[in-house]
Amino acid sequence: MKKLLTTILVFAVVISACTDTNNRKTFINANGYTFSGDEVISFETMIIENGKIVDVGGSELSENPSGEIIDLEGKTVLPGLIDAHGHVMGLGYQELNVNLSGIETLEATLDTIKAYAEANPELEWIQGRGWNQTLWEENEFPTAADLDEVVDDRPVWLTRVDGHAAWANTKAMELAGISRETPDPQGGKVIRDRAGNATGVFIDAAENYINQIVPEPTEVEMELALEKALEQMARMGLTSVHDAGMGVETWNLYKDFADAGKMTTRIYAMIRGTGSAFDELSENGPINSYANDRLALRSVKISADGALGSRGAAMKEPYSDDPGNRGLLFYDQEELNEMVMKSVGNGYQTNIHAIGDRANDVVLNAFENAKEEYGDQGLRHRVEHAQIVSLQDIPRFVELDLIASMQATHATSDKNMAEDRVGPDRIKGGYAWQKFLDQGTIIANGSDFPVEHSNPFYGLYSSVTRQDHEGNPPGGWYPEEALSREETLRSFTIDAAYAAHQEDILGTLEAGKWADFVVIDRDFFEVPAIEIWQTNVLETWVAGEKVYSE
Repeated sequence: MKKLLTTILVFAVVISACTDTNNRKTFINANGYTFSGDEVISFETMIIENGKIVDVGGSELSENPSGEIIDLEGKTVLPGLIDAHGHVMGLGYQELNVNLSGIETLEATLDTIKAYAEANPELEWIQGRGWNQTLWEENEFPTAADLDEVVDDRPVWLTRVDGHAAWANTKAMELAGISRETPDPQGGKVIRDRAGNATGVFIDAAENYINQIVPEPTEVEMELALEKALEQMARMGLTSVHDAGMGVETWNLYKDFADAGKMTTRIYAMIRGTGSAFDELSENGPINSYANDRLALRSVKISADGALGSRGAAMKEPYSDDPGNRGLLFYDQEELNEMVMKSVGNGYQTNIHAIGDRANDVVLNAFENAKEEYGDQGLRHRVEHAQIVSLQDIPRFVELDLIASMQATHATSDKNMAEDRVGPDRIKGGYAWQKFLDQGTIIANGSDFPVEHSNPFYGLYSSVTRQDHEGNPPGGWYPEEALSREETLRSFTIDAAYAAHQEDILGTLEAGKWADFVVIDRDFFEVPAIEIWQTNVLETWVAGEKVYSE
């Protein structure tokens, strides 16, 4: 019996050793960077086991390697990149529907819509996203009549690039019963001609007139959209994304994918609003971690106003290029206060979309009201976008201990129209990254995809240069607000992780954290700044497993 027990113990040790070895990977000859405290450190060797970092350091770590040996041949390694504000399903649907992003003329936009409609005759509705009238020579909203020229037999419904306006053809408006008597809802606007007739563009809350008759995506379409989004995020080097607003069906879909081992990018989800979806999803309280940190559900997303491009952002004074228009505030102060109190009172981090200076002021007031009621609960509330903020309101972010969740590519995309919208004085509080950092506010960076491209290296480039991809304007647009390479990498890694209460498990390549990292084709800290946006992701790893390879 004693001999048998000894044999069993020896066998168990051998099996354990084999298991450890099989789960252990040693990466050698890396040009690696990570953060340790406030410092950027470099490393040549990285050891991971069971999906987590064991150690990083110099070549001495690779002298007696065990497990699988992976030679990176001098390639650059960075911590997995985190997009702190994206729309996962929106990204997937963009792949399924007609994509109008970046098209620089109305004529080319219509040609693209026509070709898509002809290629998809079975579709009941033609849907898509991405048009942007500020890129066109006309620089004016399009009309239903424009769409009718290319598609008049089926309803067409196309969301603007920022998601805060949409464009319908006549068929869609007829199905929705739009007439001269259709009112502008609170927080929305129907664009009309001089006779008062709807022209085909609906701003913010007015989009619901059409949205309510658009068929819901099928279960198969939802699954396909998520698959496409996950494929693209992995290809871009995104190991984690903060999903800015989702409902019950989407959360259940995420769980199904996570349970099946198909969630290749971690998702920190925000419940959309404090209505019925919140009531259902918050029934058992916040979910800090699900499926080995593949998912979390401990935050709420509220929208306070529209967008700058569609002049829906709520401003304290009229738009400089549209006198009399101050944009759209979705809720008055009392309503927003109640929503924030409900979210905070249930223990949820509250993240509020605010673009205009008036919206930011109202949001700050709501957070101040909640703090007076509940004190500092350590929930790390966030202002999403914080795009145009009055100079006197910027210090309030420190007073209220708020995170500024900002998207660098918005500045370089908006520079052609932002100052036209708000003028030379208000723009000083616009896209003011360095002003926030200088006062100690943490910036969590992102893209707001599919409003902007999902490639995080576009954001890293915009943060450092404040230029477009052609290097304009020389020296950068308001260059005093640019971030250093170290600051911008922090905003896409450890600071974005902090904004999700995940800095102890993500954001750096340190012992005990998940082995989420990317291998890229150039040295982020050494290449000329103009090359940053051209960076290619060679490999993406999540929890020590490769989820993408070029």
